[in-house]
Amino acid sequence: MSFISRRVVGFLDPRIPAKLRPIWEHPAGLKTVHFWAPTFKWGLVIAGIADMARPADKLSDFQSVSLAATGTIWARYSLVIIPKNYNLFLVNLFVGTVGYTQLYRIYNHKKPLAPKDAYFWDVIRYVPLPNEAEEKALETAVEAKTEGS
Repeated sequence: MSFISRRVVGFLDPRIPAKLRPIWEHPAGLKTVHFWAPTFKWGLVIAGIADMARPADKLSDFQSVSLAATGTIWARYSLVIIPKNYNLFLVNLFVGTVGYTQLYRIYNHKKPLAPKDAYFWDVIRYVPLPNEAEEKALETAVEAKTEGS
């Protein structure tokens, strides 16, 4: 793969206009992984935004925590490294925002179901026990399936 990359960069290098040369030659510029990795990471942001259409009970709390944490950690890191990578900062800011937004949606969905004195993570992880009617329907479905096999 690096052979292909070197050939493409070698082909494009003399053809880059003078006005775009500073962007091309930048340490986090167009011919480096430091540009392309954050650019492809926007796919996570798009997927997270697409999840806004999903019902809150179908969202993954672990995935949302993971997005929020990685977005926060890497956004900070992108401003500490040299050269500062603003593309990486911006994409991770949005990844974290999507993660925190999904966590908020999960929390709002489960808050009325959870005990009143539950902490945030207890609410996020809360799985309500089925009521008697749901329990009977589940038992009947399981019995019917075992008898049918």
